Amino acid sequence: MKRDKKRINVRAYLYSLPMGIWVTLFFAIPIAIILIYSFLEKGLYGGVEWRASLAAYKAILNPNFLIVIWRTVYISVIATAICLLLSFPASYAMARSRHQTLFLFLIIIPFWTNSLIRVYAWINLLSTEGLINNVLIKLGIISEPIPMIYNLFSVILVLVYMYLPFAILPLFTAIDRFDFSLLDAARDLGCGRLRAIILVMFPAIRSGFFNALIFTLIPIFGAYTVPLLVGGMGSTMVGNIIVDQVQKTRNWPLASAFSVILTLISMIGVMAMLGSGKKKEEMNEKLL
Repeated sequence: MKRDKKRINVRAYLYSLPMGIWVTLFFAIPIAIILIYSFLEKGLYGGVEWRASLAAYKAILNPNFLIVIWRTVYISVIATAICLLLSFPASYAMARSRHQTLFLFLIIIPFWTNSLIRVYAWINLLSTEGLINNVLIKLGIISEPIPMIYNLFSVILVLVYMYLPFAILPLFTAIDRFDFSLLDAARDLGCGRLRAIILVMFPAIRSGFFNALIFTLIPIFGAYTVPLLVGGMGSTMVGNIIVDQVQKTRNWPLASAFSVILTLISMIGVMAMLGSGKKKEEMNEKLL
């Protein structure tokens, strides 16, 4: 028995070894480097000086930087909430449809095109001389172009477009596994359609909502290209500051400090969601 257990442990170790090496090389070590750099001094010509310093974290307390952090959180929460609101009816319709393969194909098609091309397509649509304004003017609905680009509206709109598929796919997977006969049973017991979905379906597909939230919130939180191309001066996000500090001012400690804060906020959000999920499961077990 002991030999069998040892063999099982050795096999489990060998199976997990490639993943452990991968996580160490491409996740743990880079984060460790960023964390160390954030506590060092800026080099005279860029890079870092190997002297401990909290200057980077003190610089983050600059009111201008705090405004950018707050704006990043605001844009990320709004865009993620819109993605979740739009993804549920879309995922529900796909799960109940006979043409699931076609709908999945239509959702995946945008990934075949470079993201920059899709962003520039939105620029052509939203600009003052773009398609939308031209159509509205020709129809007589407006007399002057509407400023739909280089503001928070355009940033949130394009972010929702870019990351909506990341919310639909995991939610569709969860809904597709759901037993829809439970909704019929709830209706037979007196629940309305909407109430049955909220009380019966939502708890069953909680994991899908959680995955959709993670797959949209974290990449939106670190977005760089969209606010750079379709946002104005008042739409700068933390990702833009990190790139500017690395490429322009070459302040690696400050860029690392922003990256650490970005990572911490993302981890806190994930841990909070995991904690709330566990509490709900414990409450359900007690009720049962």
